[in-house]
Amino acid sequence: MSSTTRTSQTAHVDTFARDNLPPVEDWPVFDVAMPDGTLLTYPDSLNAAVELLDRNVENGNGDRPAVCLRGETPISYRDLLTWANRIAHVLVDDLGVVPGNRVLLHGPNNPGMVACWFAILKVGGIVVTTMPLLRARELRYVIDKARVTVALCDARFDAPLREATQAAMAGDPGMRIRVACFNSLDDDQALDALCAGKPTDYDNVQTASDDLALIAFTSGTTGTAKGTMHFQRDILAICDTFSMHILKPVPDDVFCGTPPLAFTFALGGLLLFPFRVGASTVLIEQPSPQALLEAVQHDRATVMFTAPTMYRNLTGVVNEWDISSLRKCVSAGEALPAATSNVWHDVTGIRIIDGIGATEMLHIFISSSGDDVRPGSTGKPVPGYEAHIVDDDGNHVLPGTVGRLAVRGVTGCRYLADSERQRTYVQNGWNITGDAYLMDDDGYFWYQARTDDMIISSGYNIAGPEVENVLLEHPLVHECAVIGTPDPQRTNIVTAIIILKDPTIASDDLVKELQDFVKAQIAPYKYPRRIEFAETLPRTETGKLQRFKLRDERAQ
Repeated sequence: MSSTTRTSQTAHVDTFARDNLPPVEDWPVFDVAMPDGTLLTYPDSLNAAVELLDRNVENGNGDRPAVCLRGETPISYRDLLTWANRIAHVLVDDLGVVPGNRVLLHGPNNPGMVACWFAILKVGGIVVTTMPLLRARELRYVIDKARVTVALCDARFDAPLREATQAAMAGDPGMRIRVACFNSLDDDQALDALCAGKPTDYDNVQTASDDLALIAFTSGTTGTAKGTMHFQRDILAICDTFSMHILKPVPDDVFCGTPPLAFTFALGGLLLFPFRVGASTVLIEQPSPQALLEAVQHDRATVMFTAPTMYRNLTGVVNEWDISSLRKCVSAGEALPAATSNVWHDVTGIRIIDGIGATEMLHIFISSSGDDVRPGSTGKPVPGYEAHIVDDDGNHVLPGTVGRLAVRGVTGCRYLADSERQRTYVQNGWNITGDAYLMDDDGYFWYQARTDDMIISSGYNIAGPEVENVLLEHPLVHECAVIGTPDPQRTNIVTAIIILKDPTIASDDLVKELQDFVKAQIAPYKYPRRIEFAETLPRTETGKLQRFKLRDERAQ
């Protein structure tokens, strides 16, 4: 089935997500040819969980290791399938899930998250994975926006989720959300207990290729999260483009990495790509340089996914570990500086595979590997995608000219119930990513800057307006602006410029108070590591805040 074809044979009983897709005329172009001139197509009936999990067992990989927690015994494909099938029965029999329901998944990277992820797809549900650091107010937004009906949560992280679900139901008496926790052995209503005695097989829902499988949320420049919607076929498409043609994994590979599974960078690199070829993955609950290097040394990892900041942190200590098993390293989430690429190569002999992706696109669409890598350049379009640099009017510009990055391919942007943002992100069939790039005469793309108010710090996307909204809730804050300022370790750090209601109370103690206030309201990685107090903020004649002026002043 072609990427622009929509089948009427949906398996979804709950059609909320399908009904809230943008109009087809606002979709980007999807039918971009592969290198052999053919289009990447999939059958009308397709369940990605079946293709990635069940099919491995059918093809003789049942006893091969599939997933493990760092340092622990791997779980085989067969045992993972049994686990996912039992959870699938719980979802339907005990939690009332019907095809098309949105099921929220909340917890750190561990095998339980993986088993739940597959189970949700097996029953025809739509996975909404969230980061473990999110606070109740952030989870509440996701729950409301996606109209979540069931939530599966690691028991150690259930407090903010339960607060969010209770608030959501109180705000909408018609909403009912059922919560079940895993990694909990002392609760007879926990997912673990409910799974006991359930059948080990499951009659998978035969979803359509264009049935929704994922709603992935990403921070937005306006301060509210955007729900990006991806089909069953999209899950396989990123495996059959970037992974197949650039990464080129083999069944004996062992994947590891640090980003949370709620980031689609991690979803591909730590779950989809290894499972597409029958390889295995090692998950890390609390990422750190030591934990990552332990995974390489102890579990003999061969493929590593992490952000440039982590590569910089690793270079000084990597020689203390046995990383002889490692053969490929992938970087995304922020621009990879040439200096970081070169130092890593000098220390390890491995050239980092850099790439740019977007939650809207699901995964990486520009990259290069091996001898094609030019340090400092992101690379060339991945097979199945094409990219250009355009001016503000959407016209293609000449090589060497800085402009907006425009891309289209086998995946693309479909926002959940957000027509205004859809028409901003997708223009004339192209996805406009919000990145300023230039393309050289050889077709390589070179990152210049973000074109919006997104702050990329240590690989995390942080929307400045979101942090502003929290700071403005503090009783002592009159006005504020949040920007990213350069930092040698984190690429950028979140910096808040604040006008106080009473300027005389500015102090170091107040800085800490404001930082702690933000940490208590939203995920701690978003807090302003630098706070400056000011008397005025630059604005246009119409009163619009000019964050770019603040960035320019601090970049000098």
